[in-house]
Amino acid sequence: MAKTSQKSITIRPPAKRRPAKSATQRPASSRRPSAGETPYHHGDLHDALLAAAERVLERDGLAGLTLRAVAREAGVSHAAPTHHFGDLTGLLSELAAIGFRRFNAAMIVARNSETHPLLKGLANAKAYVGYARAHPGMYGLMFRTERLDMSRPSLHEAASASFEGLASAVGAGRNESLAAEMLTLDQAAAIARAWSLVHGFTTLLLDGRLQDILRRLPAGADVDQLLDAMLRSTVPRPAGMT
Repeated sequence: MAKTSQKSITIRPPAKRRPAKSATQRPASSRRPSAGETPYHHGDLHDALLAAAERVLERDGLAGLTLRAVAREAGVSHAAPTHHFGDLTGLLSELAAIGFRRFNAAMIVARNSETHPLLKGLANAKAYVGYARAHPGMYGLMFRTERLDMSRPSLHEAASASFEGLASAVGAGRNESLAAEMLTLDQAAAIARAWSLVHGFTTLLLDGRLQDILRRLPAGADVDQLLDAMLRSTVPRPAGMT
């Protein structure tokens, strides 16, 4: 009888598959959001992009503030800023609106800290300069009209409120209630004079053009004392006011 050849068959158990790590188990540094995915909840990304834009602005200046730079700073896809703001002008305009709101809020707090109308005006001017020194990038953006869409509702509203605050401070110093929509020539001149004074000082300070004056000040005097002396020299001093 012929022998039947048999091949030995080895049966191996199926290989154990490692369970896939969920997205939450992977180290954050090893994950990159896929297209359209962001690490933010819906509604948070708009504010997160603006916060990222402000960081880029203060760190790298306006020249470094691009849509790609903002997306990179926020850790989202390059399309995210365009989706939320349309273009760079839209993003810059919304960022400037934030600046104007904070700027105006700082001056309101300063005015409310004083009771005498002239001291309110001085406090307002000092808050103006103080905000610019603390946030030079944002301040510079707020007055770069050619880079902004001033018709954008949020920016128009914020900038208008800031101007109305300035007009109110000037009016208080004149014992007048100024309607920002309609001014006499004399009232308009008073506002322009006050604004030119403080804005000019701020611009010179931020550009480093006051160094020649500052290094000639008496020992112990600083930029704050120079600003105070300049402001007080432009307003009449009521009896008993120092």
